[in-house]
Amino acid sequence: MSDNQTLTDAATRFRHAIIDTAAITENVAHLKSLASVGEFIAVVKADGYGHGAARAARAAIAGGATRIGVADLDEALDLVRAGLREVPVLAWLHPPGEDFRTAVDEGIELGIGTEAQLEAVAAASATVGPANVHLKLETGLGRGGAAPSTWTELFARARQFEAAGLLEVVGIFSHLSGTSAEDDLAQLKEFTRAVRLAQDAGLQPQLTHLAATAATISLPQARLNAVRVGLGIYGLSPFADRSASDLGLRAAMTLRAPVAAVRRVPSGQGVSYDYKYRASRETTLALVPLGYADGIPRQASGLGEVSIAGKRYPIAGRVAMDQFVIDVGDAPVAVGDLVTVFGDERESIPTAADWADAAGTINYEIVTRIGHRVTRVER
Repeated sequence: MSDNQTLTDAATRFRHAIIDTAAITENVAHLKSLASVGEFIAVVKADGYGHGAARAARAAIAGGATRIGVADLDEALDLVRAGLREVPVLAWLHPPGEDFRTAVDEGIELGIGTEAQLEAVAAASATVGPANVHLKLETGLGRGGAAPSTWTELFARARQFEAAGLLEVVGIFSHLSGTSAEDDLAQLKEFTRAVRLAQDAGLQPQLTHLAATAATISLPQARLNAVRVGLGIYGLSPFADRSASDLGLRAAMTLRAPVAAVRRVPSGQGVSYDYKYRASRETTLALVPLGYADGIPRQASGLGEVSIAGKRYPIAGRVAMDQFVIDVGDAPVAVGDLVTVFGDERESIPTAADWADAAGTINYEIVTRIGHRVTRVER
C-alpha cells in the first residue's frame, strides 16, 4: 500500500496510522499567530515525529512555516532531494569529522556548535560555495552547542569566514531546559549576552531562536524573532496540566488496527505471557495486531486503553512483539472491527498523552516510536 491510498483501503490493513495533514497546517497557523513572529521553524526530525517528514514539512509550510528544522544532514538531504526547496532546511546535529560539502552544495543551512565544525564548513564552502550557518550555543541545558568559554573565539572566527565570503551567520540559537520559568529566563539572559557578544564581533544574524513548543506558548520573552516548534505542530501538548485541545491544537496522528481474532474464554483464563492477567469471569478476548515492534510500549501492559465503537477497553496482560489482547466482556466485538489506539481527544478516544501516562513516558516518545510496519495514510 502506498502512503496515499484511501482510508477505506487502509482500514483493511492490520496496522495503519492516519495522518491528518490539515491538522498540522492548522496547528502551525495557530502557533505562528500566537507567537507573533515572522520566522517559524517547523521541526520534522525523526521522520516528522513519526508522521512522515516530507508530508509534515509541506503541511507546515502551508500553515506558514518559513523554515524546516531537522536533526541531521541525512534527514535534510532526504527532504531537499524529495523536492522540498520552497523554504530553507536547517540541520544541527553532526557526527565528528562530518564532510559538509554535499550539504552546502544543496543549500542546507547548518547548525554549528564548535570551532572545528565551523572550520569544516569553511573548508567545504571553499570548494562548493558559501554556506548559511546558525551558531548553536550552550546556555544551560548541558547538551550540545558552544560553551560560553568559547564564544568569543567562535564569533571572531565566524566573522573572519564571513569577511572571506565563505559563509554567512544567518542565525544564533540555543535550547531551553523547560525546567521552570526561572530556569528558562536565566537561559534567556545568558543567550541575550551571547547575542550581544556576537554583535560586538561584527556578526549580524537575521534570526535568534530559543523557544520550542513550550516556550512559544508560555514564555513570550523567549520568542525573540523566531520560534522553533516541533511537538505542537503535530497537535500534542508539552504540558502535563494542559491538553492539546486546551492549547487550541488538534492531534495529527490516529493509530488504528482491525480486530484480528476473538475468543470466548472461561473465568480464570490466563492471557499472554506470564499470565499477568486472568479473566475474572467468562468473557470475550479480542486480539489487536500491534505490538512493541510497532511502537506499542510494553510498559503499558495492563494499563493502556483502546477504543472500539466509542467504548474503551484495557489491555489484558502483556503487550507482545506483534500483538496485544483486550478484554471486551460481553460486547459484540467481531473480527474486522476497527480498534483505535490513540488519536484526537476531541473524538473521546485515548490520546498519545494517555498512552504516555500508562507507559511512564512522554507523548513525544509514543508517536515517534511507531514503527515502519505501520502504514501511514494521509487523511
